[in-house]
Amino acid sequence: MSPGEVAAWFVREVLPLEGILMQYLQQNWRNKSEITDLRQEVYVRICEAARERFPEHTKRFVLTTARNLLINRMRHENVVPIEAVADLDALGMALDAPGPDQVAIARDELRRLQVALDTLPPRCREAMILAHVEGLSGQEIASRMNISQATVSEHLATAIRALTNQLFAERGRKP
Repeated sequence: MSPGEVAAWFVREVLPLEGILMQYLQQNWRNKSEITDLRQEVYVRICEAARERFPEHTKRFVLTTARNLLINRMRHENVVPIEAVADLDALGMALDAPGPDQVAIARDELRRLQVALDTLPPRCREAMILAHVEGLSGQEIASRMNISQATVSEHLATAIRALTNQLFAERGRKP
């Protein structure tokens, strides 16, 4: 591709994605003072690749390029923070990721749920996790816990009642 074609494509297809790219970089790189430099390096890599041919899916290409750059930087620094690499395979789903405020709210709700789960009696908590986290059936739970299906149902009912009461009480509402 000619430099003019690459420049026109870049302005038309890549620059409108700058907000998404910056959000991705800010969420996945600890040193915030390097974000602008990272963005520029992503742009350089994108333009170099576009000289050969334009990608079919620009948004995915931009975010994949950013991801690969961050991975290379982390390898170079021998620092691999869990937050930055925990969900790289879900990049396709991250294209329409929720905003930072929604992420913070979801994390807070998960923390509250974990605290509520920790207050349950051990067998109720185990049944709840097997049913709603691991997705096991009542019969599978009964077999794994070495109890009857009726007892599994009792544990789950007790757990759901306790969680509902606790979570609604925190919000000052009645279930």
